[in-house]
Amino acid sequence: MNQRVHVSVLFKTLIPIRATIALIGLFCCACSTLKSSDSAPAASGLRDQRLIDADWLFHLGDIPPADQAILANYDDAQWQRVHLPHDYALEGKYDEKNARNHGYLPFEVGWYRKHLVIPASDRDKVVRLDFDGVFRDSQVWLNGKLLGKHEGGYTPFSFDISKLARYGEENVIAVRVDPRQFEGWWYEGAGIYRHVHLTALSPLHIAQWGTYVVSKVPGGENGADANADLTIQTTLENNSGAPADCSVMSEIVGPDGASVATIKSGLAVAAGNGQAAVQLVSIPHPQLWSPQSPSLYQLRSTIVQGDRPVDCTVTPFGIRTIVFDANKGFFLNGKHVEIQGVANHQDFVATGIAVPDNLQAWRVSQLKNMGCNGWRTAHNPPNVAVLDACDQQGMLVMDENRHLGDTQLAKTPTGTGFADLSDLATMIKRDRNHPSIILWSMCNEEDLQGTPEAAHIISAMTDVVHRYDRTRPITSAMNGTEGEKIFLGHGIADAENVIGVNYNYKSFDTIHKRHPDKPMFGSEDSNEKTTRGQYANDRAAGMSSSYNLSEKTWLSIETRPFMAGIYVWTGFDYKGEPNPYGWPDVSNNTGLLDACGFPKDKCYYFESCWSDKPMVHLLPDSWNWVDKKDTKIRVIAFSNGQRVELFLNGKSLGAKEMPHDAHVEWEVPFEAGRLMAKSYVNGKVSATDEVDTTGAPARIVLSSDLRMLRANGEDVAVAPVSIVDTEGRVVPDSDNRLTFHLEGDGGILGVGNGNPADRDSDRADNRKAFHGRCIAVIRAGSNPGTLHLTATSPGLPPAEVDIQTR
Repeated sequence: MNQRVHVSVLFKTLIPIRATIALIGLFCCACSTLKSSDSAPAASGLRDQRLIDADWLFHLGDIPPADQAILANYDDAQWQRVHLPHDYALEGKYDEKNARNHGYLPFEVGWYRKHLVIPASDRDKVVRLDFDGVFRDSQVWLNGKLLGKHEGGYTPFSFDISKLARYGEENVIAVRVDPRQFEGWWYEGAGIYRHVHLTALSPLHIAQWGTYVVSKVPGGENGADANADLTIQTTLENNSGAPADCSVMSEIVGPDGASVATIKSGLAVAAGNGQAAVQLVSIPHPQLWSPQSPSLYQLRSTIVQGDRPVDCTVTPFGIRTIVFDANKGFFLNGKHVEIQGVANHQDFVATGIAVPDNLQAWRVSQLKNMGCNGWRTAHNPPNVAVLDACDQQGMLVMDENRHLGDTQLAKTPTGTGFADLSDLATMIKRDRNHPSIILWSMCNEEDLQGTPEAAHIISAMTDVVHRYDRTRPITSAMNGTEGEKIFLGHGIADAENVIGVNYNYKSFDTIHKRHPDKPMFGSEDSNEKTTRGQYANDRAAGMSSSYNLSEKTWLSIETRPFMAGIYVWTGFDYKGEPNPYGWPDVSNNTGLLDACGFPKDKCYYFESCWSDKPMVHLLPDSWNWVDKKDTKIRVIAFSNGQRVELFLNGKSLGAKEMPHDAHVEWEVPFEAGRLMAKSYVNGKVSATDEVDTTGAPARIVLSSDLRMLRANGEDVAVAPVSIVDTEGRVVPDSDNRLTFHLEGDGGILGVGNGNPADRDSDRADNRKAFHGRCIAVIRAGSNPGTLHLTATSPGLPPAEVDIQTR
């Protein structure tokens, strides 16, 4: 029998509210996010959510006695001034004595303090301090009083400070961070690495993550799109001492900005309690969300008490139908879609784990451009900006909980040891409105995965997920040295809806036979180690050859209809877990792109499999082999064409038919000049690629992917640099040191070059080029104007680029 997992979906709650919005005719709901001034008076209106990332003070190391650093009058004048998000582990020095898996960087206790004025106008409101993420084991005080603790490093948490706040005067927040107890085996960073907000609310308000939109498209699994039936759940909280009668007003706004429908319901909320309103509405001819057309709607919610609005939120969501079929794979809106995804850790060069929001969008776009349509959040709930970008650009997300169980795994068959699974519950409530999410992943490669105990824990976790969302299937990522035995016993595979398989591609058929009713996919595969620009393994230098590429895993998935697709390990190289070698490497070699986002040869193989845009790529991506005259060089071509012809200095070396999702190759005696490949479709040239023997470094090419930033102290631009010869060709063996200088209101956040063994600090204004390339990451200040970036290197003329801020 053909077993299917059906899901009709929706969503994404956007918190914070990002703009002042006009809502439902008569009511104007001024929900604001203030970014420029932490101490500005509250905006007139209802919900005031103020970003307080600026002007924190930081101290590396513990402070004995700790009860001094929490006091408002503590002398912090000598502390370092930082702008959140902030990863202070990145500022340490690499040392082989430090933990290998965490990138050989030191991890120490850190302290933060923040001075801010809370407006007098907030006195009668509910005032909340919201942390999007702190790594890790944080303790938070306000004016010397302990607000609470949060152990986990990957989920948001909040404190109600209404009674402790000093209104109309200065308050002091103190935060102690202890990252020394790792949660994973990769670079996890340290510090307040996601946003912090101060939120002021009416006593009657929409609860945090309190809007939830579920859509059903009748017949959508067969491609129908005549209408979508929405169920809107709005949860209110009444923090006052009296019961409240109110109206919940909901407006649906289409992708074009036009109002589609409005609905109003009455609701009574008891004093000190919460209550949910459920509303139904039908949307005719909905624009369905997909990777090709990521259409987003908005739910604009207003709470009206008496004759005045008291709160409002905006919830973007998407309408789409998903089905996982045990024999035919994955279907989106009734159409078969192959998941062509990658897994990613959350760090990036120059930022560590404190990746700015618009840089998250840039990272998604780099992968989207090469044909990728999926993102796995390995191995933890991500920054919400990642999910925003996946919604907006069209990525199929596998959203992953950090642990099997809660923050501290309790190995007990009774289930009494995994507490309330609060981290998992938080992830589901925060993320359930994102249309990009198609799978809830409970864990990754846990020791218990093949045991009945693990199946029991997964069942308990499933109950928690279903308390907040039933629209997506449950999965996990399973591996094991025992191979297929992990999947054949009575373990996680029996308890989940969709089976995720890590690194057992030879066992797909056996696992499918054991679980014929369970859809399957490659949750983590194709883990080849390659270094950009390297064409020989070099253990001493920490380099992995770009020839280390196998097509077996992808082909084993692509040729099996019951496999829904793959999440390749990984999209980007990442800091920590330096394999295959360890020292001198401090980062990993598994990405399709290096740590800076420069594509490796491996990237072009998957582009040839996943993209319809005509392409051909030559490996090696260099023809500077002057010391190997007449030596035969292995030349590989990847292409989505039908046939590829190779030329050396204009002379054809023959054409070859391109196998499906594979490659063609030649043995070419080296001769200086130009190597060129032409791909053909139906006898016509569809794409070309060439590599030349270059001259010596002659100049610097400096550019920026973003030439306009918001002057908000948050936005960044990636400025790539190339060392080129007199003909403008990248010199692949150049390693010139580049120094950057910035004029204008902004700063150089850091630098990188993609070399896994480069142990220079990312937090610097200079870096050696690696195979002719490096990057600088530039952050905007708070004043509009021009940022003028200059790159210099001894013996070369300087290069310049302007970036505007507004």
